[in-house]
Amino acid sequence: MELDRFTSEVVPLGKKLYRFALSYLKEQAEAEDAVQEVMIKLWDRRETLDNYQSVEAFAMTVTRNHCLDRLRKKRTLSFEEIPVLEKELNQDGNPHQRMEVSDDVNKIRMIMQELPGQQREIVQLRDVEGYAFEEIADITGLNVNLIRVNLSRARKKIRETLIKWNRYGMESNQKPAGEILQG
Repeated sequence: MELDRFTSEVVPLGKKLYRFALSYLKEQAEAEDAVQEVMIKLWDRRETLDNYQSVEAFAMTVTRNHCLDRLRKKRTLSFEEIPVLEKELNQDGNPHQRMEVSDDVNKIRMIMQELPGQQREIVQLRDVEGYAFEEIADITGLNVNLIRVNLSRARKKIRETLIKWNRYGMESNQKPAGEILQG
């Protein structure tokens, strides 16, 4: 792959790779460093990039593996951003609605941190980054059926936990203050 083609096909992936790296590494500076190192790896492999069916899927796989290597050294794994919901925070609306969305974003972050690693990764790739099942299969090395099962289980867990939290909040609002404090 020549410089012009690399510049037009691989370099524009930087923002997507950054968001993906940030979902693993949690810190902006570390995600930026990771993407820079991935870009160097991709540049070093530019002669073989044409052999891949999807350069984007390969770049995501390299990013994933690089982030996992970094995390093995740190022994922490968490998601930081949920861009789709956070867009709602910046839209016009009353402060109450923005606060509710902000609370939901924080709840989903906490729930996602509790998901098993494979489910967390699949939710990130599918629901946050918008990848197709086949692309996720290329990135993770899992078959499409296993990806669908894991995604379904992860979404179910997120949905059930949010429902529990919302019900708890409604039930506690209906109880007299003394009952809430006593448990």
